[in-house]
Amino acid sequence: MPADLHVHTTFSDGTFSPAEIVKFAKKAGLNSIAITDHDVIDGIEEAVAEGKKLGVEVIPGIEFTTEIPDAEIHILGYYIDYKLPKLAQTLEKIQKDRVARIYKIIDKLGKIGIKLDPDKVFEIAGHGSAGRPHIARALISEEHVRNIREAFSKYLSHGGPAYVKHFRLTPEEAIKLILEAKGVPVFAHPAVSNCDEIIPDLVAAGLKGIEVFYSGHSKEKEKHYLGLAEKYNLLATGGTDFHGLANGREIELGDVAVPDELVAKLKAAKESG
Repeated sequence: MPADLHVHTTFSDGTFSPAEIVKFAKKAGLNSIAITDHDVIDGIEEAVAEGKKLGVEVIPGIEFTTEIPDAEIHILGYYIDYKLPKLAQTLEKIQKDRVARIYKIIDKLGKIGIKLDPDKVFEIAGHGSAGRPHIARALISEEHVRNIREAFSKYLSHGGPAYVKHFRLTPEEAIKLILEAKGVPVFAHPAVSNCDEIIPDLVAAGLKGIEVFYSGHSKEKEKHYLGLAEKYNLLATGGTDFHGLANGREIELGDVAVPDELVAKLKAAKESG
């Protein structure tokens, strides 16, 4: 059975809990899924426990949001030691900044006549890591916008009137931290970042894979990134980037999946260091 290696839960900006995600994976016929919440690892243990009950392998993972001067780059980490103290310390710093960022974005929205209660945003986020998608949902609930796409295009996207930068690692720092956590670092949805020229530098920093098969990649892009994976001796991974339902993404869990052989190669990459 196939594997979906890019899945989000309510602990970041997904709409399903970790246990619910595992149940969905079982129904979808998936053998393995990777929990890759944005800059947070808090949903992993719940998913792992549910996976053991249902016979679904849950790969402990994360998706770091990193930045270079002209682009945002996401780095996935697979089979990480999510109990590593240094990892927890870095993520705590990131999460504190995320909270502060919510208030800054709401302040910017207020200055252009859009009033939002920050408590409403944190209520929507629940126990998860609050971010722009939760602000977008609050904007929808208050009827300021019709959907998440409109919220981002009008207010929240990079360069928008309510956009606020936040603390981010560099791609090299994220790769180093994943390696220190005994994980396998992978360049997520590279066509979204559109900066292939950085790949040699990421490989030099320890990158082990590239997300070739992705919901936003055309067949032409898949072919292109398969070529780069071969050129740089990188694993070709893939996943849906599933965030749940009613979140502005028309994608189902497992719609983009990879064979079990790829999961075995990820494990081998972890074990080889």
